[in-house]
Amino acid sequence: MKIAKLEDIYPHIRGMQKRRLVVANPVDHHSLGAVAKAVELGLVDAVLVGDESRIKEVCMELGISTDKFQIEHVDATENPAQRAVQLIHEGAGEVLMKGLVNTDVYMRAILNKEHGLLPAKAVLSHITVLQNPVYHKLLVVSDVAIIPNPDLKQKTAMIGYLIKTAKALGVEIPKVAVIAATEQVLPGMVACTDAALLSKMADRGQIKGAIVDGPLALDVAMDSEAAKIKGIASPVAGDADCLLFPNIEAGNVFYKVNTKLCKSEQATIVAGAKVPCILSSRGDTMETKLNSIALSALLG
Repeated sequence: MKIAKLEDIYPHIRGMQKRRLVVANPVDHHSLGAVAKAVELGLVDAVLVGDESRIKEVCMELGISTDKFQIEHVDATENPAQRAVQLIHEGAGEVLMKGLVNTDVYMRAILNKEHGLLPAKAVLSHITVLQNPVYHKLLVVSDVAIIPNPDLKQKTAMIGYLIKTAKALGVEIPKVAVIAATEQVLPGMVACTDAALLSKMADRGQIKGAIVDGPLALDVAMDSEAAKIKGIASPVAGDADCLLFPNIEAGNVFYKVNTKLCKSEQATIVAGAKVPCILSSRGDTMETKLNSIALSALLG
C-alpha cells in the first residue's frame, strides 16, 4: 500500500508488531505529549528515561496518566541519553527518541563505542519525509541536519537510506533526484560530478532498487513543466520521490522553507544506527514528533 499522507502511516503500523520506544528525558510538553498520543493510538509502547518525579510532574501538567508508560529513573548524576541508548543496546527497545537533551549529548550517546548504536563503518544520516501541500506526493529528503559536506561514499549510503524509507512508504521503485545547481555535468562542481557518478552507478546496478538521476536542479526534479522547458527527458524529472542534497546548507534551507513558509507536515529520523533514532528539534511541534515516532516504528 502506497502511503499518500503521513497520517496514513498510523493505521498501517497498527497491524505490525508493536515497537518499544525508549525516550531520553521527555520532560518537555511536545515530546511527552507526542509519546502519550503514540501510545494511546497503539503505535508503540514507551519507556521514559529521566528523573521520575519530573516526568510525573509534566504528566500531571498535561493530564496524562503515568500508567501509560514504563519509567526508568535516572538521578541528576546520570545522563538520560546514555541510559536510554544502553537500554536499546541491552534489547529493551527498538526505537530511540530525543526528549529535552542537547543534540550533541544525544549523538555522543549513540556514537559511544562501548554501548552505542553505530555499526562498524556505518554512516549516520538524517532523513526527512515532507508532506508539502503543493507537491503531489510525499517527498523523502537527505541530509538536512547531520553530514555537512558528504563525500561520494556517504552519498551512496544516504541514497540507500532514502530508498529504504521510500519503499517502506509503499513506493515500489523510488525516483531519486541528485540535486545540484544545474543539470550540466560541470567538472569544477563536485555536486555535479558526484551526481553523474551516482546516476551511472545506479544504471550499472551498484545502487539497486531505484531510478537515480542527476545532476538535476531542484526545479527540474519537482516540476515537470520546468523540465519540459529546459528539454530534460528523465523519468525522475517532475516526479521525484527522493531528493539527495549536495550539502547540509542546501538541505537545511530546503527543509526550513518547506516547514516555515509552506507549512509542510514532516517526520524525521536518523538512519544508519542499529535502530531508528528520532532527532527532533526543541522547536518541533507535537505533530512532527508524533509523525516521527510513527515513521520510526514503520522502519524499525
